[in-house]
Amino acid sequence: MRLLQHLFDNNRRWVKTIEKENPGFFQRLSRGQSPEYLWIGCSDSRIPANEVVGLLPGELFVHRNVANLVIHSDMNLLSVLQYAVEVLKVKHVIVCGHYGCGGVLAAMQCGSHGLIDNWLRFIKDTYHHNLQLLEDEPEERRADRLCELNVIQQVANVCHTSIVQNAWRRNQTLAVHGWIYDIKDGLLKDLDVCISAPEQIPNIYQLEARID
Repeated sequence: MRLLQHLFDNNRRWVKTIEKENPGFFQRLSRGQSPEYLWIGCSDSRIPANEVVGLLPGELFVHRNVANLVIHSDMNLLSVLQYAVEVLKVKHVIVCGHYGCGGVLAAMQCGSHGLIDNWLRFIKDTYHHNLQLLEDEPEERRADRLCELNVIQQVANVCHTSIVQNAWRRNQTLAVHGWIYDIKDGLLKDLDVCISAPEQIPNIYQLEARID
C-alpha cells in the first residue's frame, strides 16, 4: 500500500474534474506547451502560481526558489529563463514575491540559519542599499517594504542578464514585471515596475552586441 495513496486519489479526482470541464484537455496538453508567461516566485507552499492568476497547466512556465531571487550565478534560474525566452518565446516575465516571506524575514536578522545564509546574503545587500528608506518606515511596515524592494531588485536582475537583453536586441517582445502577493487576502499587487527595453535600465548594465 502506498504511504501517500490519498495524493494519488486526489490526482484522479482532479483529472476527472478537468476532463469533465474541458474534454480532451490532457491529450491536447501532451502535444506541447506555448505559455506567454514565465513566473519567478517563492517556494512558499501557500502560493500556487497557476491558481493565483487563474491559468491552466500549460499557460504559465514556473521557476520557484526561496525568496524569489534572481542570482546571476544560479544556473538553474538562468537555464529556465533562457528556455522560456529563447525557446518558448514568452512575452512576459513576472517576478512575484509575497508579504511575510520567511526568507526576507530571516535576512533581516543577524542570527545564522545554516547553509541558506549564503542565499539570503543577497537580500541583506538589498536591505543595506536601502537602509535609510527602510529605517524611515514604521517598524511594523519594514518587513513588507523589504519584500517589495526585493522584488524590484530581482526585476532589475532579470533585465541585466544577457538572455533578456539579447531578446530585446532581436526585437523580441518581452516585458519584465514586479508583483507581490498578500497571503492574508489572496490578492496580487502590481508594484508599478515594468521594463520592456534596455533603455529603461542604467547604462552600466546595458550590454553591447558582441563582435565575433
